[in-house]
Amino acid sequence: MMIATFGLYGQNEAINAIGEVTFVTSNNVYVKFDDTKDIQIGDTLRPADSDLPCLIVNNKSTTSCVCIPINNCSLEKGDKMTIIYSVPLVKVEVIETNEIDEDTLSFTEEVEPSAYTEDIRGRISASSYNTFFSDREDRQRYMARFSLNANHIKNSKFSFYTYMNYRYSVVPEESTLTSDPSYFRVYNLALRYDVTPHLNFTLGRKINPRAWSLGAIDGLQGEYSFGKNYIGGVVGFRPDIYQYDFNSNLFEYAGYFGRISNSDLVNSDVTIGYVEQKNGNAIDRRYLFFQYTATMFRKLNLFSSLETDIYSSLNGEQTNNPRLTNLYLSAGYRFSRKVDVNVSYDSRKRVIFYETFQTEIERMLDDDIARQGIRARINVRPIKYLSTGFSYNKRFQSDLDNKADNYYMYASLSKVPGIGGRFMVSYNINNSNYVENKIWSFRY
Repeated sequence: MMIATFGLYGQNEAINAIGEVTFVTSNNVYVKFDDTKDIQIGDTLRPADSDLPCLIVNNKSTTSCVCIPINNCSLEKGDKMTIIYSVPLVKVEVIETNEIDEDTLSFTEEVEPSAYTEDIRGRISASSYNTFFSDREDRQRYMARFSLNANHIKNSKFSFYTYMNYRYSVVPEESTLTSDPSYFRVYNLALRYDVTPHLNFTLGRKINPRAWSLGAIDGLQGEYSFGKNYIGGVVGFRPDIYQYDFNSNLFEYAGYFGRISNSDLVNSDVTIGYVEQKNGNAIDRRYLFFQYTATMFRKLNLFSSLETDIYSSLNGEQTNNPRLTNLYLSAGYRFSRKVDVNVSYDSRKRVIFYETFQTEIERMLDDDIARQGIRARINVRPIKYLSTGFSYNKRFQSDLDNKADNYYMYASLSKVPGIGGRFMVSYNINNSNYVENKIWSFRY
């Protein structure tokens, strides 16, 4: 006797809790609830005003869920989210037999969907820049860019990232320029594997978002999260400082520790790390770094980064005296959907690689001056589709070199009546030690 087989799929959807988005990163969205005891890993969330699932719960605490965005949803802090419970699937297995008894039917239940949801986004662009002169040779430059972020390919634990840039400059035959007219750079080219939702490894060239100041890293990176804390490490090589290709002489390693804190008023992410970079077998640079990101009161965004070198080697004498080489502070405040402001300050000294720059070290230390800058910007959206803004940027240092003042203003219409498209007009004034210019720009 043959038993006919079929599959039954039932959905038990019940909304019993409303949460609020409190923090958004490049990979995760944090949603706060009064209580998460009934929420399971794998449950999906949707905006309160939509039926489209936008998040899948990847981890949780007693009052907060760490979620992975799906379906290309774009969420902001303060958005309300509702629960869509996991879909239980019941299936009847195929059985072929000559007898019927109660044991011939077996049922299995699949409760949780995959914790990894495929999300693939890419961009390719091409452009040309052409400048024409009456008293010297014209300049023509062509550029192409390609980027791809493929998260959890086919809902697996594997992800792939790449970003590359190609530039070609047309050089007249009579030109005296000796540099290579073509320029190719790979900034990201890496494969990531999530061993678990808390442990991942990345192999290839990748910029680590926990330590932006490290730049691109050729090698192996790993990170493990536990509760609100995380710990990570890097073993690999710096790209060549001149050609930006792979250089096996520039070995480096780093370790860092961080903590993510979420509350009703403050969401923050702080990282502290140690880096040692070499040239051959000799130490080129050794430093500590600090990075801090925070959102306060859902309106104030803060970012800060600093580097302190703790190694020097001059005339055969090695010391560990601290030297602040980089400090960056930024604050942005959103008064409303129509008005936001941003201010920033940076102080940067030239980084010294003691083995790479052996013949220049003394001169660089004698002129150890921090180039500083301040920037202020305001954006205003007075009516729908219209954005306007103004910014001021000042660069200065104690010896008065590299002094510059820059004023910039713009107006942008994102939907031109009648014909569609975007139109933008801007005006820029720049005054420095060596040039003064005023530029109008129109773009459609």
